[in-house]
Amino acid sequence: MTDKGFTVQPADGGLIVLLPGLGAVSTTFIAGIHAIRKGLAAPVGSVTQMGTIRLGKRTEGRTPLIRDFVPIVPIENLSFAGWDLFEDDAYTAAQKAGVLEPALLDQVREELEAVRPMPAVFDRDFVKKLDGSYVKSGATKMDLADQLIEDIERSREASGAARAVMIWCGSTETFLAEAPVHRDLETFEAGLRNNSPDIAPSMIYAYAALKCGVPYANGAPNLSADIPALRELASANGVPVGGKDFKTGQTLMKTILAPGLKARMLGLSGWFSTNILGNRDGEVLDDPGSFKTKEESKLSVLEYILQPDMYPELYGDLYHKVRINYYPPRRDNKEGWDNIDIFGWLGYEMQIKVDFLCRDSILAAPLVLDLALFLDLASRAGLRGIQEWLSFFFKSPMSPPGVYPEHDLFIQRKKLTNTLRYLMGEEVISHLGEYTLETRETSD
Repeated sequence: MTDKGFTVQPADGGLIVLLPGLGAVSTTFIAGIHAIRKGLAAPVGSVTQMGTIRLGKRTEGRTPLIRDFVPIVPIENLSFAGWDLFEDDAYTAAQKAGVLEPALLDQVREELEAVRPMPAVFDRDFVKKLDGSYVKSGATKMDLADQLIEDIERSREASGAARAVMIWCGSTETFLAEAPVHRDLETFEAGLRNNSPDIAPSMIYAYAALKCGVPYANGAPNLSADIPALRELASANGVPVGGKDFKTGQTLMKTILAPGLKARMLGLSGWFSTNILGNRDGEVLDDPGSFKTKEESKLSVLEYILQPDMYPELYGDLYHKVRINYYPPRRDNKEGWDNIDIFGWLGYEMQIKVDFLCRDSILAAPLVLDLALFLDLASRAGLRGIQEWLSFFFKSPMSPPGVYPEHDLFIQRKKLTNTLRYLMGEEVISHLGEYTLETRETSD
């Protein structure tokens, strides 16, 4: 136990990562872990594997790797299972996704072929651009949830893992607003039994995970676990949750650039963003309903960072537009263009142009790893409910009712590292600077 009163249980035993959606992101993640284990590549982009954390004063020189500072599961102790509406094993799915080079995939082929999906919970009303026959059937949505619970327990037992986490890597569902069936757990469970049309597949996965005491993170902008009923279940069962929507690509750039413009009190009159994307995600987002879900996630970022109500002269008239265009030849190599119209001293206008040629799944895969390891850490530390300190990884972070979500990447990073310090009994860092205070005391 630390002097803060936390007891973080050791990371003994294996951890199975459960993945709804065995597509480009999941297979890139799994292949990457096996490639890293074999010394074929480095875990670039992973905070848990490559990041350091400063402890104490700068003069102390204590900056261990995060993985050496907090007790997280070694990647050698990870195993994997998942669901998909196609029967392809992870090797075949990775080949079809086209993210990784065949030469690399062939070196981890045996490990990938061992990961075969379980039939998915799928409803075409929520993802209109996809269809598949490898899906579960049941009289009610509660029947489907029970089948998922059986899958979770069977996968955990078969792997020999001591614990499990679930990371949603499935498609973006059609836009769904919070409805009366979501208001509390009792009503939600009645909705499952009565096949409520307001309960999406991702919610059924989240419910099953939380019922099993399995931490859950949502890598898509779907409501998923971000409803009162499932927040209630997470709190009652002592399970940590996080989400929504992996912070990759264009939104990552926005959360880097917008805080800098605001810090300098530079004004913004317009921010136009458009994307071309050709993988399964791009195809799904070609449906207006799914696009609206993604649009809501992407549009909220600037408003929360810039606080136009607080700075109306600088950001009160900002025009913010987001477009996503399905372009099959681009496959997983998304291109995001941003035209940013800013103004400075005396209102003089300037522009910033950004053309980010990125690889969506390459940016997302290390987030899956970090979230899996940090959620398991949170569980072993006795944390429950929404984990705001994991906002760093999401476009549309979950936050408690009545508290606005923090989108500023640098504030998010500080919250993450200070939470790790706090859990391990180290002093949080304010960056106030003792030398400034000593100078003031001397001069006084």
